[in-house]
Amino acid sequence: MKKTACFLIGSILLFSSSAPAFAATSVTRRQGFLTLWQSLQRPVGTIHEDPYADVPEGAEGEREITYAKDRGLLEDEEAFHPDDPLRLQDALLWLFRTRSVEAEGKDIDETAEEDLPALLERYPITSLSESLVYVEEEELLDLMRDLDGMLRDEIHEVSLYSEKFHGKGTAFGETFDMNAFTAAHRTFPHNTLVKVTNADNGKSVLVRINDRGPYVKGRDMDLSLAAFLQLAPRSAGVLRNVTFQRLGDANLVGPCQNEPRYQSRITRNARLLPGIPHFFKLGSSLTLRGSDAFVLRHIGYPDGNGTDMQEWVLAGETYTFSPSVEGRYSFFLRDKNGKGREMVTNVIKCSE
Repeated sequence: MKKTACFLIGSILLFSSSAPAFAATSVTRRQGFLTLWQSLQRPVGTIHEDPYADVPEGAEGEREITYAKDRGLLEDEEAFHPDDPLRLQDALLWLFRTRSVEAEGKDIDETAEEDLPALLERYPITSLSESLVYVEEEELLDLMRDLDGMLRDEIHEVSLYSEKFHGKGTAFGETFDMNAFTAAHRTFPHNTLVKVTNADNGKSVLVRINDRGPYVKGRDMDLSLAAFLQLAPRSAGVLRNVTFQRLGDANLVGPCQNEPRYQSRITRNARLLPGIPHFFKLGSSLTLRGSDAFVLRHIGYPDGNGTDMQEWVLAGETYTFSPSVEGRYSFFLRDKNGKGREMVTNVIKCSE
């Protein structure tokens, strides 16, 4: 009689047996990949590859799966086997690739199953067994949350690039503007929005990836001058205690397509209608209007400068502001009794 032993490692139930472990509730390969993809907030771009034979044009998830194949996130094979249960090994490989995590000395599309032990040593989100293990939906979500959390806490080194590159082309065909809030990263997709935080002082900046680099060993991101100045003085040059939070494509998580979320309360009795959005599209005008009279005392600009003012906006009146560059703008507002707050918006350039 064959004996079977089982071990609980993290949230994954591993079986030691010559027969593959398969649960009736295992997620399929199609479902698993689409779960990973949708969490990225990343659009499908131009596709140059033919679809998998078993995920033809028009099938569920065909565009996302074919685009991922085109970008090297999935294997370049004839068939995808969309209805087969998702192996733990494949789930992990796709998870690392979609999070832009490479094996040492390899590009994302070269990172393979053989690299999983080393990757799991760096990011211990589960363990591998010698047996074939299939993943359930909740287990896949746990793996995603654990890795994303580790990546958010990971410490990076960043530097700035400015005048030497100002006006030159980026790897994605844009013109580099040292005064815009952009950054270069080796693997993050074009247009990815990233919250960069200086862990030494708690200061953060929102940047959009529009270039490749840096190519200095040990360095993980080059920031434009404007972005770097939000974290530290220019004289610092290099910051070695920085974290990244990858938010998604700027056109999906920023102001370009999503319904904006507003900050509206100045005080208990004074509100803006509708308010100041957390994200705002460059080239648009911001109109401030209140339920009661308020005063605009100061506007802070992305370059660190600001304008002091005493601009009263009475009930029924409006104040219009048109930002000229990307970045972080702060508005200091007071009610008629002198009480109030600061509201911040991040102005982002959206792709056409």
